[in-house]
Amino acid sequence: MLTTHPFDDDKLREECGIFGVSGAEGAAALVALGLHALQHRGQEAAGITSWDGHQFHTHRAMGHVAGNFDRDDVIRALVGTTAAGHVRYSTTGETAIRNVQPLYAELASGGFAVAHNGNISNAMRLRRDLVRRGAIFQSTSDTEVIIHLVATSQYRTLIDRFIDALKQVEGAYSLIVMTPEGMIACRDPLGIRPLVMGKLDDTIVFASETVALDVVGADYVRDVEPGELVIVKGGEITSHKPFAPLAPRPCIFEYVYFSRPDSISEDRSVYSVRKAIGAQLAIESPVEADLVVPVPDSGVPAAIGYAQESGIPFELGIIRSHYVGRTFIQPGDKVRHLGVKLKHNANRELIKGKRVVLIDDSIVRGTTSLKIVQMMREAGAAEVHMRIASPPTRHSCFYGVDTPERAKLLAAKLDVGGMTDFIHADSLAFVSIDGLYKALGEVHRADIHPKYCDACFTGDYPTTLTDQDELAPVDQFALLEERVG
Repeated sequence: MLTTHPFDDDKLREECGIFGVSGAEGAAALVALGLHALQHRGQEAAGITSWDGHQFHTHRAMGHVAGNFDRDDVIRALVGTTAAGHVRYSTTGETAIRNVQPLYAELASGGFAVAHNGNISNAMRLRRDLVRRGAIFQSTSDTEVIIHLVATSQYRTLIDRFIDALKQVEGAYSLIVMTPEGMIACRDPLGIRPLVMGKLDDTIVFASETVALDVVGADYVRDVEPGELVIVKGGEITSHKPFAPLAPRPCIFEYVYFSRPDSISEDRSVYSVRKAIGAQLAIESPVEADLVVPVPDSGVPAAIGYAQESGIPFELGIIRSHYVGRTFIQPGDKVRHLGVKLKHNANRELIKGKRVVLIDDSIVRGTTSLKIVQMMREAGAAEVHMRIASPPTRHSCFYGVDTPERAKLLAAKLDVGGMTDFIHADSLAFVSIDGLYKALGEVHRADIHPKYCDACFTGDYPTTLTDQDELAPVDQFALLEERVG
């Protein structure tokens, strides 16, 4: 399985990506294009479900969108004018075909398909309660909890049963739901996970990022608001806001790493924000050097901003191969390290004898930074200074991002001096939390009601974490292991 980042063991995993189309001939083909644009958000599996007015059709597969949904026979089988799709990186549940979304169930009201970006932080407790009441789960995904809550709700209409279900869940979710009555798109009351709405002629499109709208030629209309349900039925759009209003807390890491740089988030260019973070980093942590070198590809915009602010030349001192996925050579540390060079290689003649400032978006376990610094030294760099375009990642995320447990986060174990020694750099510095907010147009981070969810940096979680607070949590989803060939 390929990955968009060369060091697949040392990055915060992108959450998931969702894309929905209502009212277009060949809707599934548009969804496949949209999922291509969202591939960076989930690379383990992909799925599309369509509705032809009479029945649902679905195709789910392990791996990338390409190779699974670029086949005519697959797309032709997904008939209908309404379709929704999902690209997945697992944050709960194992990597198995039964967890690939959209998940589908036959309810009393008819078919119900759901694609989910986020994580339900009380899914284990809800699941235990549902199982005691007789529910039979078919997946190990937290998303299936929503289906069972809808199925067992005592409210009369489907939309009321859906709202009843959402009022019982905690955590983060952006959802696209398909039923025989129409399509529903919604976000959690804090808007932690993104979701935007677009229009292509008379077709309504929903996507995790605006870049997916661009790819299919749809015009951006607006963000789905936190706590809002947008219902598309027979070409008509209605909006419901059933939750008590809360101050939104969208994920700040979308700007740091998750979103594609050519996306627009909250009317801000992600690319411009990343450049501004780099400039702020140069203001806060200057260093005398000869070159500013990005760690490709996620460090590039911040490196441009750092170079422009500092006046130090920007250079591509590391060249990335775009044709190599996971390192296929496994045995032995020495050989495994050679596999790294298949993906990243130093521009040796440029680096030799130079004082280098390396710019990356984050440090998770620290293994990437260690390898990159070592690569620069082997290429003859006189000095290697590391600058990180986010604050230290000291806390795990429970909102749909696969963060290592806290004990494996380098910044949770070491201070900046210890981290500097660990990666063997001459110096190391992170942008401050206030500096990150300044790059987003804020004066600083508010102590009370900050504008973004920044729990991975601050430990300030905006919701209750029921499953994490359980005194004696059981195995999350104790089902028969399913292996995928």
